[in-house]
Amino acid sequence: MTASTVPLRAALYLRVSTARQAEHDVSIPDQKRQGEAYCESRGLQLVETFIEPGASATNDRRPEFQRMIEAGTSKPAPFDVVVVHSFSRFFRDHFELEFYVRKLAKNGVKLVSITQEMGDDPMHVMMRQIMALFDEYQSKENAKHVMRALKENARQGFWNGSLPPIGYRTVAAEQRGAKVKKKLEIDPLHADTVRLIYRLALEGDGTTGQMGVKNIVSYLNSRRIFTRDGGRWGIGQVHRILTRRTYMGEHEFNKRSKTKELKPVSEIVTVPVPPIIDKDTFEAVQKLLKARNPKVMPARVISGPTMLTGLIHCAKCGGAMTIRTGKGGRYRYYACSMKARQGPTACEGMAVPMEKLDDLVVNHLEKQLLQPERLETVLAAALDRREEHAERRREHIAELNKRSAESELRLKRLYDAIEAGLADLNDPALKDRIDGLKAIRDQAKADADRAQAMLQNTGQKAVTPQMLRKFAATARDRIRLESGGYRRDHLRALAQRVEVAEGEVRIMGSKSRLLQTLVAGSGVNSVPTQGLKWRKR
Repeated sequence: MTASTVPLRAALYLRVSTARQAEHDVSIPDQKRQGEAYCESRGLQLVETFIEPGASATNDRRPEFQRMIEAGTSKPAPFDVVVVHSFSRFFRDHFELEFYVRKLAKNGVKLVSITQEMGDDPMHVMMRQIMALFDEYQSKENAKHVMRALKENARQGFWNGSLPPIGYRTVAAEQRGAKVKKKLEIDPLHADTVRLIYRLALEGDGTTGQMGVKNIVSYLNSRRIFTRDGGRWGIGQVHRILTRRTYMGEHEFNKRSKTKELKPVSEIVTVPVPPIIDKDTFEAVQKLLKARNPKVMPARVISGPTMLTGLIHCAKCGGAMTIRTGKGGRYRYYACSMKARQGPTACEGMAVPMEKLDDLVVNHLEKQLLQPERLETVLAAALDRREEHAERRREHIAELNKRSAESELRLKRLYDAIEAGLADLNDPALKDRIDGLKAIRDQAKADADRAQAMLQNTGQKAVTPQMLRKFAATARDRIRLESGGYRRDHLRALAQRVEVAEGEVRIMGSKSRLLQTLVAGSGVNSVPTQGLKWRKR
């Protein structure tokens, strides 16, 4: 056989768009059959077949595609021709199509289509580019229609088929023709793990204060609490759980694009799902994470060795006070950073021995704030507001129950009239009246039940004298470490700003923050380490 009669070597590239098509053999066997027949009729020697099951042609993130391109651009190339069913199987982006066609051509490899045969002259190249433009347009139109259907499905409260978040599972909710619509329900096997993660973030494990993401990961892995797949936890997984609104009952569909960029709020569809944790817990964790973010709060403030870092300020200029050392590091002081940077003309700020000021602040909190009587006085106004809110809610519940009872009574009178023959059940106006009264009764009852549940939940968190005594005693005990140091996270729950002046130290805190600390888990383990609310001078 002479060199001129040696058959060209061909490689088949087969692709379908979805994994479902690949599983049900919708398209690949047919593409393969036609490709083999094409090679045989053209005298091509088929040397390799690349099969891409369930991958989009709008980008090049396809393993088999990349393997084929790598082989086609290597020297010497193992094949001379790449055979595809249509150019859209190869690429649906006209620019990318031309890029890879030319990349293969530089190595002497040609791309041919079974259903769209083209030559190499300029006219046929232009025709191929035009067809690629139409394929790209069709792909984008299809994507637009598919997304519209998915968003409508989400608006109706159904799940769109992706893997549900850990703590949830899908259940059949409705049959529409051949399609089974699904919704999310709580998976009891893993929901407790999600609740544990939130509890560790807010309260710790009983021996420590609140935990950061890294500490939560270590806690779960050290106790062999595995992921849904039986693997070990990572920082990204735990952070996603702590920031995902799904767990408070609001799943956000279509939140990010394929490039992971956030979409406009108008494009996002919120799907109601059963909540695993309550909204207050979720919001508290978000404040905690935001405050721990290095862009908001420097890492040295959170993990630094000094107790008052980030809290202490100079009363004269309002600037932060930072650590200064003397005698080769034997002595440590809090000193005005403004004076240190710009000199005494900027501020005549003073320096205070660190240990002396730390002890002064802690002693004051122990003796003045952490006493049940003092806590009751400080929180009196906040507690009164909570009671007023509860009273208004009870009045609202009574009004809803009254409305429901009145509607039920009117329905009974209508039924009595029908039984007595005074009203015709087939009268359209009567039927509308009955339906309207039923709707009012059911809605009022549902609203009353929901408000009652919220009231009971608030009542369970009510501050009692016993709780105040327990909190005060536990906080006094735990604000100091056995080694003689201090618990910075507990201190930051009680005071959010310390100002130092000549002969005076002012300690400032938030009553609402203190009340939140008190009711969150009914224990001092729940004190927040961050989420500070600064107060002006």
